[in-house]
Amino acid sequence: MSADWYFLQSGFFYKHKRVGPINENELLQRIEKGHVNPDTLLSSTSKTHGHWIAMREIKPAIRHWKQCHPDAA
Repeated sequence: MSADWYFLQSGFFYKHKRVGPINENELLQRIEKGHVNPDTLLSSTSKTHGHWIAMREIKPAIRHWKQCHPDAA
């Protein structure tokens, strides 16, 4: 179950910077570190068919975020 994910990261010089492709394990690690939050837009050609959706709409990702950040949920 591996998919290439992309996510948008806001920066000072670039309004939105596309980061990726990353695999699911790396995405989960970035969620743990706080680099990806529920409002971050994610895209995958195989899972979201290239559409950008918020991380909070991806159930496994938001479940992992809530486990790693219980005080913010």
